[in-house]
Amino acid sequence: MGINKILKDTLIIAWIKSYPDFRRNPLWLMLLSMINAIPLFFMLMFSSGGNVIVHGLIGAMISSVAFAGLIAGIQDISWDRYVKIRQIIVAMPVHPASYALGIALAPLLISIPSLILFGAITAFLGFLNLEILVWIIPVLLTSWAAMSTMGFMISTYLYKANPMILNNLSILLGIAFIFIPPVYFSEVQLGGLSWISIIIPTSNAAGLLRSYVGLLPLSTEMAIIRWAVLIVMTLVFITLISLKSKWRED
Repeated sequence: MGINKILKDTLIIAWIKSYPDFRRNPLWLMLLSMINAIPLFFMLMFSSGGNVIVHGLIGAMISSVAFAGLIAGIQDISWDRYVKIRQIIVAMPVHPASYALGIALAPLLISIPSLILFGAITAFLGFLNLEILVWIIPVLLTSWAAMSTMGFMISTYLYKANPMILNNLSILLGIAFIFIPPVYFSEVQLGGLSWISIIIPTSNAAGLLRSYVGLLPLSTEMAIIRWAVLIVMTLVFITLISLKSKWRED
């Protein structure tokens, strides 16, 4: 199966998973994609000034892609099994990579407006330009890939779990990975425990973004380590998925 076929099927599945819902209720989906801005209001109300709002904006950008990827990897896969959509797609000449990428890409497309808004505010505050954007986009995509593959891994290994249980689990994990680690706030506040942020995909990506906008001084070696950790995590999740999942019977 050629690359063009895989990419075409990916876009078709992403459209199937996103456009009908957006056409049916666009306002609700837009509001859901903007839910990551809620912590920003509290940061504005209780902050003492400085760059707190910029830290929050970076956290909101990471949260937009990470939460979307994790939710899609768990909820959409379990829902597709429940309503037999996956069985229909499996019966077609579709590569499993097309299905996985399409499922993960759909919520990412819906998150684009919120990413543009948060990025525009960051640029207005003077912390974002085209040169920095060259680095920010890969960080966001890598964070999305890491969290998406994590979600796929969870849904793969909890194949027999009730869809409602998986839905609740995805929300709890989303909260845990986004609001507990230093995503909306600087990892510097953790003091000697700041190294923990490196092993968590969301806070790792947030740290990289902060370094590129000038809020967190990182050496070249440390930046390379952070990139390596994100990429290796994604590859490990993909490997675990491939060991357990089976696209169709031989």
